[in-house]
Amino acid sequence: MDPTYSDEAEQYRAKIQTFLAEHLPADWSGLRGLPHDQREAFVDSWRGLLSDNKLIAPAWPIEYGGGGLSAIERVILHEEFARAGVPTGGPNDGFGIGMIGPTLMVLGTEEQKRTFLPRILSGQDRWCQGYSEPNSGSDLASLSTRAIADGDEWIINGQKIWTSEGHTANWIFALCRTDPTASKHRGISFLLCPMDQPGIEVRPIINIVGSHDFNEVFFTDARAPIANVISDVNDGWRVTNQLLAFERGDDATTVWLRMQGVLDRLVDAAKSTGKIDDPIVRQDLAWCHSKVQVLRFLGMRSLTQVLTNQVLGPESSINKLLWSELFQTMTEIGLHLYGAAGMAPSGEAPLSAIFTDTKGDPRSSKAMADHFLGARPASIYSGSNEIQRNIVGERVLGLPKEPRGDAGPWNETRRAN
Repeated sequence: MDPTYSDEAEQYRAKIQTFLAEHLPADWSGLRGLPHDQREAFVDSWRGLLSDNKLIAPAWPIEYGGGGLSAIERVILHEEFARAGVPTGGPNDGFGIGMIGPTLMVLGTEEQKRTFLPRILSGQDRWCQGYSEPNSGSDLASLSTRAIADGDEWIINGQKIWTSEGHTANWIFALCRTDPTASKHRGISFLLCPMDQPGIEVRPIINIVGSHDFNEVFFTDARAPIANVISDVNDGWRVTNQLLAFERGDDATTVWLRMQGVLDRLVDAAKSTGKIDDPIVRQDLAWCHSKVQVLRFLGMRSLTQVLTNQVLGPESSINKLLWSELFQTMTEIGLHLYGAAGMAPSGEAPLSAIFTDTKGDPRSSKAMADHFLGARPASIYSGSNEIQRNIVGERVLGLPKEPRGDAGPWNETRRAN
């Protein structure tokens, strides 16, 4: 691992810093500094600015309309945007720019690339992910949403859940069972489905702090063109793993910045409550500092692997385990610092309860309490930590696999269970 950046990389950092200085107000303090009714408009205009400067899809090759940036340039861009507290795109771009777009480049047909990639870049198509189901979360391959071929269309019936930004999307990439007689991993297809149709209903899921981030999506004879299968029919599990490899891309190098933001607020809380000299509090803060630095160096290790053309393997699960459990512990410490005020929090709420902002999250007991509540599911989403530990144990440490009782055809397995 090399924990330093080259001179060329630092020159690119200066270029991004100049871009931000030229296009952000002099008194910029993050999205929180804008009135609530102006934030959405700012994100839309900012996305347009990024698109005009080939920064909305910095990892995409130039021939597909992307920025064609190197791995180190992409990381620096994400770092500087995180430090400045500005988004790298719109709310659906993590799914469109970061997931389905790169997957289409690798596994899509030329017609699919010509159709979808320009609309992803322009923002005309806003994507969400249809994976988890009420009875198929960590065991995703047990999903039961069905797609049946009918002439030149697929007819889809079933339900997806925990669909992030499903209420702002007009397209969904969904895993559907297309062969119930095959083993559960082999009877799944990866379909692209328009959401603006009578057969799809999106119902909001309001989380414990009252915000709307997730949804249920119901398919009732919904339709998608027969050509909207990525790769081959019943090859959806391979496509899924390809997409998840893109999902785990740049985050490892910037998540430590978000956790550093939480630590900064812990230090402020310790000072404001008069507990900064308490030896136990100081020990907790030192422990948090060490974990944030571990995250930082894990990210640098991942970057070094990418720069030396090494494949990011299953050890990337360690990063998810560390940051999610650290987020939970740090917010617990924060509530302890506020004491009784944590039971009746006051002040300004954070921009988002389930993610932290590196710049602009308020120093209030309300923000800390919301993040405490929002951190609870962090060990479940993006792959539960139990599954992450299985991955590390089996694929990194080489430990024996857990016994499985679901090796037969999907329909027989469902009846047996």
